[in-house]
Amino acid sequence: MEKLLWCFLTLISFSQAFGHEDMSTRAFVFPKESDTSYVSLEAESKEPLNAFTVCLRFYTALSTVRSFSIFSYATKKSSNDILIFWTKDKGYTFAVGGPEVLFTVSEIPQAPTHICASWESATGIVELWVDGKPRVRKSLNKGYTVWTDASIILGQEQDSYGGRFDAKQSLVGDIGDVNMWDFVLSPEQINAVYVGGTLSPNVLNWRSLKYKAQGEVFIKPQLWS
Repeated sequence: MEKLLWCFLTLISFSQAFGHEDMSTRAFVFPKESDTSYVSLEAESKEPLNAFTVCLRFYTALSTVRSFSIFSYATKKSSNDILIFWTKDKGYTFAVGGPEVLFTVSEIPQAPTHICASWESATGIVELWVDGKPRVRKSLNKGYTVWTDASIILGQEQDSYGGRFDAKQSLVGDIGDVNMWDFVLSPEQINAVYVGGTLSPNVLNWRSLKYKAQGEVFIKPQLWS
């Protein structure tokens, strides 16, 4: 009986710690600067990646104030296996396997912003789409493979696998509609996602999201719905 009770309490604790739900009308809110508040995401696919597309929406007033992390995907091979990062006065930094490229943008409008970032190993081509409009394609880490057992973090940048956060790189604001595919979406597909389509994401699915929130993170209705 005691063993059954322990198992039951453990199950309750686990279900409270790890959500698995449809987040389609909601967003994670990070209301203040912190090095302890973040959201961990669990990937549906555990396979290495030779291509991917990440799409999401975020809303912040930080772009003219300081740099901050948008999407951090670390593996034991590289803490920046995939990183989307806003670098103040420069633009969007996009890293794969450590090496990075910069998509120059002076600032982010103080409005909800939609981005899609894609990469493929075969050519090294990376794309960044901002509010449905493409930036000029660039090349990054051709022939690389993004490793498995990922630590995927929203709200912080990982300087080591699953940790070493810096409050001055944290996101203050909202983030949502985070979806990821193990292939490069076509321009038509990216436009479909931008206007609200889902296209059955197979790595991260916002409509069936596995997540764990730590610190001062809140789930609220989306401001862009």
